[in-house]
Amino acid sequence: MPTITGKRTAGSLLDLVQRFRQLRVLVIGEAMLDTYLEGDATRLCSEGPVPVVRKTAEYRIPGGAANTAANLAALDAEVMFLSIVGRDIAGSLLREALREREVSDTWLVEDASVPTHHKLRILANGQYMVRFDEGERLDAANAPDAQQQMLTRLEEIYSRCDLVLISDYCYGVVSEQLIERLQALHASQPKVLLIDSKALHRFQTLPATIVTPNYQEACYHISSQKRVHTEGNRNTSFDKATDLEQIHAVAQQLLAQLATEQVAITLAERGVFLLNRQGEALHVPAHPVDHANDVGAGDSFASAMALALAAGGSTEEAAQIAIDAASIAVTKRWTAVVQHQELLQRVSLREYARHTSATHAENEHDSPARLAALLETQKRAGRKIVFTNGVFDILHAGHMQFLQQARALGDVLVVGINSDNSTRRLKGTGRPINSERDRMALVSALDMVDHVVLFDEDTPTQLIRLLRPDIHVKGGDYTYEALPEAEAVREAGGRIVILPLAGSISTSSVIDRITALSAQESEHYTGRKR
Repeated sequence: MPTITGKRTAGSLLDLVQRFRQLRVLVIGEAMLDTYLEGDATRLCSEGPVPVVRKTAEYRIPGGAANTAANLAALDAEVMFLSIVGRDIAGSLLREALREREVSDTWLVEDASVPTHHKLRILANGQYMVRFDEGERLDAANAPDAQQQMLTRLEEIYSRCDLVLISDYCYGVVSEQLIERLQALHASQPKVLLIDSKALHRFQTLPATIVTPNYQEACYHISSQKRVHTEGNRNTSFDKATDLEQIHAVAQQLLAQLATEQVAITLAERGVFLLNRQGEALHVPAHPVDHANDVGAGDSFASAMALALAAGGSTEEAAQIAIDAASIAVTKRWTAVVQHQELLQRVSLREYARHTSATHAENEHDSPARLAALLETQKRAGRKIVFTNGVFDILHAGHMQFLQQARALGDVLVVGINSDNSTRRLKGTGRPINSERDRMALVSALDMVDHVVLFDEDTPTQLIRLLRPDIHVKGGDYTYEALPEAEAVREAGGRIVILPLAGSISTSSVIDRITALSAQESEHYTGRKR
């Protein structure tokens, strides 16, 4: 089967994710409130054979299309969320939850006749006990004013956004009239348009950039178009070992029935299958995740996919970034969002794994010699090079402040990272906690860091002689006399700046706290078992 190549971008996946900040997104769909009540079941109720649950926690989280909006905001996009809520307690709580996540509620249409969709989940000792749902499907005839306001606001917002994401849960917010109006606007001013809907047939003539059904939704759409769908079609599954050709056939039928340019069929732990109108297809695998929680993971996937496409990425690149976002979301409890920094770090790991060899030193992108040549060019252009080094085993606030201060001293910040072997020699056999690959990836994902380079010696003396930075920065627990690399800095014509330490936090103190907490938890658990 031919492979999707698509438009290639200048730069890396990391560059695409960094460009999310420039994008304005219009989200259209159902605004829901997800509430989780947690507690401990301590005894049976005397009034009936049910457990008495002592409440320990309560969480109110945006759900449905509101979760998509929250994900987009967490990824640093500017979000305009167009939906309908009721004039009720759930609506007020949802507005508050959105504002807490930096999603404006300005564009929400409020209607007293429409109850806000609310899903209340009750859990005891980590197990679901029951879920209560409030809110019915919206009938346009019963809320004509709200529907008209939706159309008016769509006209007002559309020209302001860079992309449109439809998150349709089929409760009536995305009406036929709204789809028609959106189609007319899109025809006059095309934008990236992603449709994530449980009823794709409603968008049959809307020329989307991409649709993102899961496999079951794709099969259901095809069967419903053939008027032979049954409940069994909703549960259509595939053989994990052999059925990519079957998925390919389903994607081809979707393209034949819809006006979309591309199809992305999500396959849970198997990743995503891509197909475009040129017949180019590609299966992008996912990362294996233990104990995955898939509530809201589709929203994280769609959000990252839409932003990556709007940022100029190819379909393959957008799918890889979207899978990274979903793989983070499934590790979180409840209806979760993925933060921009989390995605930067995950994508950085992907980039680093792709470009590094087992020894790292052989990799041309991270080799000291290649970096030295690049820095020499930048110095000739008048840019001031700042260098610092360390293990950076567990990143914490002290590291962030130190690196920000170091970056402020010049134009380019280079961070030298001690290799695993070097760290063990300096810190002992129990260190590092994180591998050199992970430590390099995390530091390189930080906005203030321009270059990261690995060194295997106990000190960065040889690296400094090679890179010849203008400024070498160390933390306040060092002195000029105690720096073994001081002579190398002077030989290179640079100067040393020692910055004061930020507070008392350190990697060692973080590890000590984790060890102490683990011991307390183990002691508590052992006591309870007795």
